[in-house]
Amino acid sequence: MSTFDWTRQLKGPPLPPELPEAALPRWPAWSAPVALISTIIVAIIAVFPILPVFLLAESDTGGGGVAATALLIAILVQDAVLVGAALMYAMITLKPRPWHFGLRSTPFWRAVGWLALVWFGFLLFSGIYSAVLGGFGIKPSPEDLPKELGVDESTAALIAVTILVCVVAPIAEEFFFRGYFFGALRNWRGVWPAAIITGLVFGAIHIGSSDIAFTVPLAFFGFVLCLLYDRTGSLYPCIALHALNNSIALGVTQDWDWQIAVVVVGSLASIAAILAPIGRRGPRTLPAS
Repeated sequence: MSTFDWTRQLKGPPLPPELPEAALPRWPAWSAPVALISTIIVAIIAVFPILPVFLLAESDTGGGGVAATALLIAILVQDAVLVGAALMYAMITLKPRPWHFGLRSTPFWRAVGWLALVWFGFLLFSGIYSAVLGGFGIKPSPEDLPKELGVDESTAALIAVTILVCVVAPIAEEFFFRGYFFGALRNWRGVWPAAIITGLVFGAIHIGSSDIAFTVPLAFFGFVLCLLYDRTGSLYPCIALHALNNSIALGVTQDWDWQIAVVVVGSLASIAAILAPIGRRGPRTLPAS
Protein backbone atom coordinates (compact mmCIF):
# COMPACT_ATOMS: atom_id res chain seq x y z
CA MET A 1 0.00 0.00 0.00
CA SER A 2 1.43 3.35 -1.03
CA THR A 3 1.92 6.12 1.54
CA PHE A 4 1.03 9.78 1.07
CA ASP A 5 4.12 11.96 0.58
CA TRP A 6 3.47 14.93 2.91
CA THR A 7 6.93 16.38 2.25
CA ARG A 8 6.21 16.73 -1.44
CA GLN A 9 2.85 18.36 -0.76
CA LEU A 10 4.36 20.93 1.61
CA LYS A 11 7.00 21.90 -0.91
CA GLY A 12 4.34 22.63 -3.50
CA PRO A 13 4.76 22.41 -7.27
CA PRO A 14 8.26 22.95 -8.64
CA LEU A 15 9.20 26.40 -9.86
CA PRO A 16 9.28 26.88 -13.62
CA PRO A 17 12.76 26.67 -15.12
CA GLU A 18 14.90 29.78 -15.24
CA LEU A 19 15.13 31.51 -18.58
CA PRO A 20 18.75 32.10 -19.63
CA GLU A 21 19.52 35.71 -20.53
CA ALA A 22 20.63 34.54 -23.98
CA ALA A 23 17.15 33.18 -24.61
CA LEU A 24 15.49 36.59 -24.23
CA PRO A 25 14.05 37.93 -27.49
CA ARG A 26 16.37 40.05 -29.61
CA TRP A 27 13.82 42.52 -30.90
CA PRO A 28 15.37 45.13 -33.23
CA ALA A 29 15.68 48.57 -31.63
CA TRP A 30 14.05 50.32 -34.58
CA SER A 31 10.85 48.40 -33.91
CA ALA A 32 10.29 50.30 -30.64
CA PRO A 33 9.60 53.76 -32.14
CA VAL A 34 7.87 52.20 -35.15
CA ALA A 35 5.53 50.27 -32.84
CA LEU A 36 4.73 53.47 -30.94
CA ILE A 37 4.02 55.43 -34.13
CA SER A 38 1.90 52.57 -35.43
CA THR A 39 -0.06 52.58 -32.18
CA ILE A 40 -0.81 56.28 -32.50
CA ILE A 41 -1.91 55.95 -36.13
CA VAL A 42 -4.08 52.87 -35.57
CA ALA A 43 -5.65 54.37 -32.44
CA ILE A 44 -6.54 57.56 -34.33
CA ILE A 45 -8.08 55.56 -37.18
CA ALA A 46 -10.01 53.35 -34.76
CA VAL A 47 -11.30 56.29 -32.72
CA PHE A 48 -12.08 58.51 -35.69
CA PRO A 49 -15.68 57.21 -36.13
CA ILE A 50 -16.61 58.27 -32.58
CA LEU A 51 -14.79 61.61 -32.73
CA PRO A 52 -17.84 63.52 -34.05
CA VAL A 53 -19.90 62.15 -31.16
CA PHE A 54 -17.34 63.39 -28.68
CA LEU A 55 -17.09 66.84 -30.28
CA LEU A 56 -20.87 67.27 -30.51
CA ALA A 57 -21.33 66.20 -26.91
CA GLU A 58 -18.63 68.60 -25.76
CA SER A 59 -20.42 71.49 -27.45
CA ASP A 60 -23.74 70.45 -25.90
CA THR A 61 -24.06 71.41 -22.24
CA GLY A 62 -26.28 68.40 -21.64
CA GLY A 63 -24.00 65.86 -23.30
CA GLY A 64 -21.28 65.48 -20.71
CA GLY A 65 -22.05 61.81 -20.17
CA VAL A 66 -21.86 61.05 -23.89
CA ALA A 67 -18.54 62.85 -24.21
CA ALA A 68 -17.13 61.01 -21.21
CA THR A 69 -18.24 57.66 -22.62
CA ALA A 70 -16.66 58.44 -25.98
CA LEU A 71 -13.39 59.43 -24.29
CA LEU A 72 -13.46 56.29 -22.16
CA ILE A 73 -13.89 54.14 -25.28
CA ALA A 74 -11.05 56.00 -26.99
CA ILE A 75 -8.66 55.29 -24.11
CA LEU A 76 -9.69 51.63 -24.01
CA VAL A 77 -9.00 51.37 -27.73
CA GLN A 78 -5.61 53.00 -27.24
CA ASP A 79 -4.67 50.51 -24.50
CA ALA A 80 -5.79 47.58 -26.64
CA VAL A 81 -3.75 48.85 -29.57
CA LEU A 82 -0.67 49.19 -27.34
CA VAL A 83 -0.86 45.50 -26.48
CA GLY A 84 -1.62 44.53 -30.07
CA ALA A 85 1.29 46.53 -31.46
CA ALA A 86 3.73 44.94 -29.03
CA LEU A 87 2.56 41.46 -30.01
CA MET A 88 2.64 42.22 -33.72
CA TYR A 89 6.15 43.66 -33.82
CA ALA A 90 7.44 40.97 -31.48
CA MET A 91 6.67 38.48 -34.25
CA ILE A 92 9.51 39.97 -36.27
CA THR A 93 11.99 37.74 -34.49
CA LEU A 94 9.97 34.86 -32.99
CA LYS A 95 6.54 33.79 -31.86
CA PRO A 96 5.83 35.92 -28.78
CA ARG A 97 5.36 34.25 -25.43
CA PRO A 98 4.15 35.91 -22.20
CA TRP A 99 7.58 35.64 -20.53
CA HIS A 100 9.20 37.47 -23.45
CA PHE A 101 7.42 40.59 -22.15
CA GLY A 102 8.32 39.95 -18.53
CA LEU A 103 5.17 38.08 -17.52
CA ARG A 104 7.09 35.54 -15.47
CA SER A 105 7.67 34.78 -11.81
CA THR A 106 10.43 36.30 -9.74
CA PRO A 107 11.60 35.95 -6.11
CA PHE A 108 8.81 37.64 -4.11
CA TRP A 109 10.67 39.43 -1.34
CA ARG A 110 13.43 40.65 -3.62
CA ALA A 111 10.73 42.10 -5.88
CA VAL A 112 9.03 43.76 -2.90
CA GLY A 113 12.33 45.27 -1.79
CA TRP A 114 13.14 46.71 -5.19
CA LEU A 115 9.56 47.97 -5.59
CA ALA A 116 9.75 49.80 -2.26
CA LEU A 117 13.13 51.30 -3.13
CA VAL A 118 11.98 52.48 -6.57
CA TRP A 119 8.76 53.93 -5.16
CA PHE A 120 10.67 55.79 -2.45
CA GLY A 121 13.00 57.21 -5.09
CA PHE A 122 10.06 58.37 -7.19
CA LEU A 123 8.32 60.00 -4.22
CA LEU A 124 11.55 61.72 -3.18
CA PHE A 125 12.13 63.03 -6.71
CA SER A 126 8.50 64.22 -6.98
CA GLY A 127 8.75 66.01 -3.64
CA ILE A 128 11.94 67.81 -4.61
CA TYR A 129 10.51 68.69 -8.02
CA SER A 130 7.31 70.11 -6.48
CA ALA A 131 9.37 72.14 -4.01
CA VAL A 132 11.46 73.60 -6.84
CA LEU A 133 8.34 74.50 -8.82
CA GLY A 134 6.83 76.05 -5.71
CA GLY A 135 9.93 78.18 -5.31
CA PHE A 136 9.19 79.68 -8.71
CA GLY A 137 5.54 80.18 -7.84
CA ILE A 138 4.38 77.33 -10.10
CA LYS A 139 1.62 75.13 -8.74
CA PRO A 140 0.48 72.36 -11.13
CA SER A 141 -3.26 71.85 -11.27
CA PRO A 142 -4.65 68.42 -10.30
CA GLU A 143 -5.12 65.90 -13.09
CA ASP A 144 -8.44 66.57 -14.81
CA LEU A 145 -8.72 63.31 -16.78
CA PRO A 146 -10.97 61.57 -14.20
CA LYS A 147 -13.40 64.50 -14.37
CA GLU A 148 -13.33 64.43 -18.19
CA LEU A 149 -14.13 60.71 -18.01
CA GLY A 150 -17.28 61.49 -16.04
CA VAL A 151 -16.46 60.32 -12.51
CA ASP A 152 -18.92 62.92 -11.22
CA GLU A 153 -21.71 61.73 -13.50
CA SER A 154 -22.63 58.43 -11.83
CA THR A 155 -21.39 55.56 -9.70
CA ALA A 156 -21.13 53.38 -12.80
CA ALA A 157 -18.86 55.94 -14.45
CA LEU A 158 -16.68 56.12 -11.34
CA ILE A 159 -16.29 52.34 -11.27
CA ALA A 160 -15.49 52.23 -15.00
CA VAL A 161 -12.86 54.95 -14.67
CA THR A 162 -11.32 53.26 -11.63
CA ILE A 163 -10.97 49.98 -13.53
CA LEU A 164 -9.51 51.78 -16.53
CA VAL A 165 -6.99 53.85 -14.57
CA CYS A 166 -6.00 51.33 -11.90
CA VAL A 167 -6.20 47.98 -13.72
CA VAL A 168 -6.32 48.30 -17.51
CA ALA A 169 -3.82 51.15 -17.94
CA PRO A 170 -1.08 49.62 -15.72
CA ILE A 171 -1.29 46.31 -17.56
CA ALA A 172 -1.41 47.74 -21.09
CA GLU A 173 1.18 50.49 -20.58
CA GLU A 174 3.66 48.27 -18.78
CA PHE A 175 3.24 45.51 -21.33
CA PHE A 176 4.10 47.93 -24.13
CA PHE A 177 6.59 50.38 -22.62
CA ARG A 178 8.55 48.15 -20.26
CA GLY A 179 7.76 44.75 -21.75
CA TYR A 180 8.40 45.67 -25.39
CA PHE A 181 9.62 49.25 -25.97
CA PHE A 182 12.32 49.13 -23.29
CA GLY A 183 13.17 45.54 -24.16
CA ALA A 184 13.82 46.40 -27.80
CA LEU A 185 15.89 49.49 -26.99
CA ARG A 186 17.91 47.55 -24.42
CA ASN A 187 19.14 45.34 -27.26
CA TRP A 188 20.63 48.45 -28.86
CA ARG A 189 22.67 50.30 -26.21
CA GLY A 190 21.97 48.55 -22.94
CA VAL A 191 19.80 49.24 -19.91
CA TRP A 192 20.51 52.87 -19.02
CA PRO A 193 20.07 54.53 -22.44
CA ALA A 194 16.98 52.39 -23.02
CA ALA A 195 15.53 53.35 -19.62
CA ILE A 196 16.16 57.07 -20.20
CA ILE A 197 14.57 57.06 -23.66
CA THR A 198 11.62 54.97 -22.48
CA GLY A 199 11.08 57.31 -19.54
CA LEU A 200 11.09 60.41 -21.73
CA VAL A 201 8.62 58.86 -24.16
CA PHE A 202 6.43 57.64 -21.30
CA GLY A 203 6.25 61.14 -19.87
CA ALA A 204 5.58 62.70 -23.26
CA ILE A 205 2.56 60.53 -24.07
CA HIS A 206 0.85 61.71 -20.88
CA ILE A 207 1.03 65.40 -21.77
CA GLY A 208 -2.53 65.45 -23.09
CA SER A 209 -4.03 63.80 -20.00
CA SER A 210 -2.34 65.78 -17.23
CA ASP A 211 -0.79 69.14 -16.45
CA ILE A 212 2.38 69.59 -18.51
CA ALA A 213 4.25 70.33 -15.29
CA PHE A 214 3.75 66.69 -14.31
CA THR A 215 5.61 65.48 -17.41
CA VAL A 216 8.98 65.46 -15.68
CA PRO A 217 7.89 63.30 -12.69
CA LEU A 218 6.05 60.96 -15.06
CA ALA A 219 9.17 60.64 -17.20
CA PHE A 220 11.19 59.83 -14.09
CA PHE A 221 8.53 57.30 -13.09
CA GLY A 222 8.82 55.64 -16.50
CA PHE A 223 12.60 55.60 -16.10
CA VAL A 224 12.64 53.93 -12.67
CA LEU A 225 10.01 51.41 -13.76
CA CYS A 226 12.49 50.26 -16.41
CA LEU A 227 15.14 49.81 -13.72
CA LEU A 228 12.64 47.89 -11.58
CA TYR A 229 11.95 45.58 -14.52
CA ASP A 230 15.65 45.08 -15.14
CA ARG A 231 16.48 44.34 -11.50
CA THR A 232 13.62 41.92 -10.87
CA GLY A 233 13.47 40.29 -14.31
CA SER A 234 9.68 40.47 -14.17
CA LEU A 235 6.98 42.87 -15.29
CA TYR A 236 4.73 42.05 -12.33
CA PRO A 237 6.42 44.47 -9.88
CA CYS A 238 6.18 47.23 -12.49
CA ILE A 239 2.48 46.65 -13.05
CA ALA A 240 1.87 46.52 -9.28
CA LEU A 241 3.72 49.80 -8.66
CA HIS A 242 1.97 51.46 -11.60
CA ALA A 243 -1.41 50.37 -10.24
CA LEU A 244 -0.49 51.50 -6.72
CA ASN A 245 0.58 54.92 -7.96
CA ASN A 246 -2.52 55.36 -10.15
CA SER A 247 -4.85 54.28 -7.36
CA ILE A 248 -3.41 56.81 -4.93
CA ALA A 249 -3.35 59.57 -7.56
CA LEU A 250 -6.99 58.91 -8.45
CA GLY A 251 -7.96 58.90 -4.80
CA VAL A 252 -6.23 62.22 -4.21
CA THR A 253 -8.11 63.86 -7.10
CA GLN A 254 -11.39 62.58 -5.61
CA ASP A 255 -10.53 63.61 -2.02
CA TRP A 256 -10.82 60.00 -0.83
CA ASP A 257 -9.38 58.67 2.42
CA TRP A 258 -10.11 55.01 3.35
CA GLN A 259 -11.43 54.42 -0.16
CA ILE A 260 -7.86 54.65 -1.48
CA ALA A 261 -6.86 51.50 0.42
CA VAL A 262 -9.90 49.68 -0.95
CA VAL A 263 -9.04 50.68 -4.53
CA VAL A 264 -5.37 49.69 -4.06
CA VAL A 265 -6.25 46.23 -2.74
CA GLY A 266 -9.00 45.72 -5.31
CA SER A 267 -6.77 46.78 -8.20
CA LEU A 268 -3.85 44.56 -7.18
CA ALA A 269 -6.18 41.61 -6.60
CA SER A 270 -7.80 42.09 -10.01
CA ILE A 271 -4.44 42.33 -11.75
CA ALA A 272 -3.19 39.21 -9.97
CA ALA A 273 -6.31 37.30 -11.00
CA ILE A 274 -5.81 38.33 -14.62
CA LEU A 275 -2.06 37.81 -14.96
CA ALA A 276 -0.96 35.22 -12.41
CA PRO A 277 -2.20 32.23 -14.45
CA ILE A 278 -0.24 33.50 -17.45
CA GLY A 279 3.02 33.77 -15.54
CA ARG A 280 2.75 30.24 -14.15
CA ARG A 281 2.96 28.74 -17.63
CA GLY A 282 6.35 30.13 -18.53
CA PRO A 283 9.92 30.08 -17.24
CA ARG A 284 11.22 32.60 -14.78
CA THR A 285 14.29 34.76 -15.08
CA LEU A 286 16.85 35.47 -12.41
CA PRO A 287 17.03 39.21 -11.69
CA ALA A 288 20.13 41.10 -12.66
CA SER A 289 22.97 40.69 -10.19
